[in-house]
Amino acid sequence: MAKCDICGKDVSFGIKVSHSHRRSNRTWKPNIKRVKAIVEGSPKRIYACTRCLRSGKVTRAI
Repeated sequence: MAKCDICGKDVSFGIKVSHSHRRSNRTWKPNIKRVKAIVEGSPKRIYACTRCLRSGKVTRAI
């Protein structure tokens, strides 16, 4: 699974609990996109989560 190159957001793990309180493992996957962005003055393909894209931490390349 990919990881955000900006903030480091990654898959997190936890426990799913049903109504009858049976427990099983589950994962929360971040919403990550592969985008073309300006990195150190040149366009480059990076993985960025949508939170970083929306907040303006990533400058998109055309």
